[in-house]
Amino acid sequence: MTRSSRLRAGIATILLTTGAPSFALTTATIAASTLSPDCLEYRVVGICFWLRCSSFGCSVETSVKVRHFVPDAVVSSYANTGANPWLEVRPMSPPNATAQAGGDGTTNQHHENNLAKFKNADVIGHPGGYVFSQFASGFGYSCEGAGTAFMPYLLSSLDTLAWRYNLPEMLYPEALTPGEREIGSRSGGNLWGNVYPRGGFLHQSDDYLAGAVVAQRAGDIVTRRGQLHVYQPLLASAKDGYWPAGALLESDSQTGKWQELTPTLSRTCAVFPHRAARVQARQGDYAWALWRPYSCCKREGQVFLGSVDFN
Repeated sequence: MTRSSRLRAGIATILLTTGAPSFALTTATIAASTLSPDCLEYRVVGICFWLRCSSFGCSVETSVKVRHFVPDAVVSSYANTGANPWLEVRPMSPPNATAQAGGDGTTNQHHENNLAKFKNADVIGHPGGYVFSQFASGFGYSCEGAGTAFMPYLLSSLDTLAWRYNLPEMLYPEALTPGEREIGSRSGGNLWGNVYPRGGFLHQSDDYLAGAVVAQRAGDIVTRRGQLHVYQPLLASAKDGYWPAGALLESDSQTGKWQELTPTLSRTCAVFPHRAARVQARQGDYAWALWRPYSCCKREGQVFLGSVDFN
């Protein structure tokens, strides 16, 4: 059996085990989830040109420009403070003097479907870097993402003023203007919620949708610089032959997409809103891997002359 055949067989074995409910999310499970051709979406998109010089003269060299998605972070959206569904990172965000409790405003009566919900959110560097790099290299040259494994980019328990009181974002135009920065649309009948204000409270009768909206808010924050939150930007700097992902935008797969990790482990990625089956978490805790697009090409000279895209 060739190396390529063994790789495909291993992928198939892992993918066959996905899709079942998963209520104890572990690092090993998250790392294995990176073996997804659908999320990777590997493509050759162009050619890069390099100037290579030596004592014998100079020549123009070329290399293939590729584009694919990288799992940068795990975004957890959960009801009870200190109960991140990713077990190994729970100690990163315990309750503190300014961030305790959680949950929503319902008393679990069936007729109560309009009360406020609250979700904590943690954005932590994806731990599957090594598994992913081995997987992606089977397709060809691969790009490096911006995320560092286990690095906390946003812990909402440390972002109390913005996350629990919506300050100052409750006064932003995006928060005050109906129809602005929404996930889905009213006209399409698939409105999940609003991105602003980017905090933990929202009104949503469906707990899964509430978790997804909060995850989108957290992803929106960390993929931008200069936001009035306590966080670290999840961004890389462009350089010769390397074009990193930029700001995440809701419903736009060209800026990022989501792979559900719990309560079900998905083998595909999608943007919110989507029509896939939505399983309600028993404890109100959800997690997704955030995949973002990167383009790059192998350095073949001292000077980067530019690139040409096929489309």
